[in-house]
Amino acid sequence: MRRSVVALLVLILLCGLGVAGWAGWTALEGSMDEPGANGAPVRIEVQPGMRLRAILNGLQQRGVLRHVRFVELNLRLHRQRPRAQAGIYEIAPHASARQILDQLVQGRVLLESITIVEGWTVAQMRQALDAQPDIVHQLRGLSEPELMRVLGHPGESAEGRFFPDTYLFAAGSPDRKVLELAYRRMQTLLEADWAQRAPELPLVSPAQALTLASIVEKESARPDERPKVAAVFLNRLRRGMRLQADPTVIYGLGAGYDGTIHTRDLETDTPYNTYTRAGLPPTPIALPSATSLQAVLHPAPIQALYFVATGEGDGSHHFSDTLAEQDEAIRAYLHRLGISPTGRAGKNGAADAAHASGSNR
Repeated sequence: MRRSVVALLVLILLCGLGVAGWAGWTALEGSMDEPGANGAPVRIEVQPGMRLRAILNGLQQRGVLRHVRFVELNLRLHRQRPRAQAGIYEIAPHASARQILDQLVQGRVLLESITIVEGWTVAQMRQALDAQPDIVHQLRGLSEPELMRVLGHPGESAEGRFFPDTYLFAAGSPDRKVLELAYRRMQTLLEADWAQRAPELPLVSPAQALTLASIVEKESARPDERPKVAAVFLNRLRRGMRLQADPTVIYGLGAGYDGTIHTRDLETDTPYNTYTRAGLPPTPIALPSATSLQAVLHPAPIQALYFVATGEGDGSHHFSDTLAEQDEAIRAYLHRLGISPTGRAGKNGAADAAHASGSNR
């Protein structure tokens, strides 16, 4: 009888311990999924080799985690030894301990973005990159030749070689990573488009296509017109005519450009003055879009040799096959703007007034 009573008491005790243990285990597991205390995002930086305990203690001090000891005990009971990946993280409001651990182990770092705008010069792109606070600036202050050497392309012009787009990067990434990605994107696009180019183009290399695409990019803000603009320049190249593109003159002037193209600018020779020099300029003049590159390699089937802005306020142009038609289109353009077409006829029969009022042809 006594033995039965003792056995019953032992059984009751074990059951009690089991229930208590189960309850404790359940509570411990539940604590991993409790919402965190932070009501706003919290940004932290995990250095390479940083121990998990230091990270968790830091999160508790900042009010993100409630009970670091519970987290450590849970990991020990599960025989887990997770490692956090280095980087900058943004912990979401009220994230649980389990969610935070998953984020750290999987390396879901904070992503920032930078937009490289179509038609920017390399100088403008670098200014935007230098102003980005979440990038580690390793290449700031380098000359363009030094920049290309560091990127692994010594002797290559930097202008036009980076694809304009919005790029995501992990906060704390070096500027070199962004530039390498933009360079590869442009190279990949250029090679693919060149391989599928229209036949009998007066271009001998992808580099020439890139240069002409940059001119087309600066000549027209309307993607639907760019195949026509490209066709005009390609038709002129076939005939040995000078391109006479205002944006190349502006690029050649550099800081000397005052916002207006003067007669003296058209007559001042620079490597980029397509009024004084035949053929394409030595390098691109901007970062061309995919649309402009496609326009150059698949131009519109037209015979036009000239174009001028219509002045209708929508960025459109009038395309002409003959100089007489171009002169008439210029007069209509100037009349629409209320400008008298006085002065010496320039380039394609256009008066200097056409330049002063914003005409590109």
